Amino acid sequence: MLSPQRASLLTFLSHSNTAWATRTLIMWKLKGLEDIISFTVVSPHLGESGWPFANVDPFPGAERDPLYDARYLKDLYLKADPNYGGRYSVPVLWDKKKHTIVNNESSEIIRMFNTAFDHLFPLEKVAVNIYPKEHHKEIDEVNEWVDDAVNKGVYKAGLAGSQEAYEKAVYSLFESLDRLEKMLTGKDYLVGDALTEADVRLFVTLIRFDPVYVGNFKCNLRTIRNGYPAIHTWLRKLYWNNDAFKSTTNFQHIKALYYSQTKANPMCIIPAGPIPDIEPL
Repeated sequence: MLSPQRASLLTFLSHSNTAWATRTLIMWKLKGLEDIISFTVVSPHLGESGWPFANVDPFPGAERDPLYDARYLKDLYLKADPNYGGRYSVPVLWDKKKHTIVNNESSEIIRMFNTAFDHLFPLEKVAVNIYPKEHHKEIDEVNEWVDDAVNKGVYKAGLAGSQEAYEKAVYSLFESLDRLEKMLTGKDYLVGDALTEADVRLFVTLIRFDPVYVGNFKCNLRTIRNGYPAIHTWLRKLYWNNDAFKSTTNFQHIKALYYSQTKANPMCIIPAGPIPDIEPL
């Protein structure tokens, strides 16, 4: 159990660009962790040196590293371990006292945020539990196939190295969207009658679907807004009715990240649409 003093030594480095990073941001907001764990935004312009801070790339909304004035997120990885040879990924949960990384795996961080700080919160925040014990099995089952076919499926299609690989991925993706449409018809949530981790993990991919995946990743058999009425309603209700979803979705950062990746978009032209990024309820 973390004491309030120990918890205040944690900081959170991320952005609202990738789906994996954003799901940790949503949990950070849902649980009211803003006063316990600080948060720093990196630039969405992912380059050869990784994610830059604002002193390197002053993109609107990006911030400087408040701890060491590092230039890139990779500098913190190397500060924690000079011999580190892996990916310099976000999010990063950082220990300000020990000067090291606590965790950089989003699926583990959201579970940590869900319960690790409950002893510091009033009852209304403790009541926010997106991984209730009675639904563990069903949530895990939904997460498993959604992660493979949808969360990763858009990347399998968009970054496919052959026509055959692309078609296999894109048809599998839309078969999974068809399955999700049936699951959400007449329902507000994927599992049970309350918000769960399954909703959070799906939302972060589908809020990006029409703005970036349809065009940049060629996931264009249908759009969410015109092809999936139940999913579209579910998506808009989460976005417009829950600030934890709306305030952590930055469409400018999202489009800047995806359309600056030259493998899928060699000229780095950012499209004007869709207008609006998300439709009203």
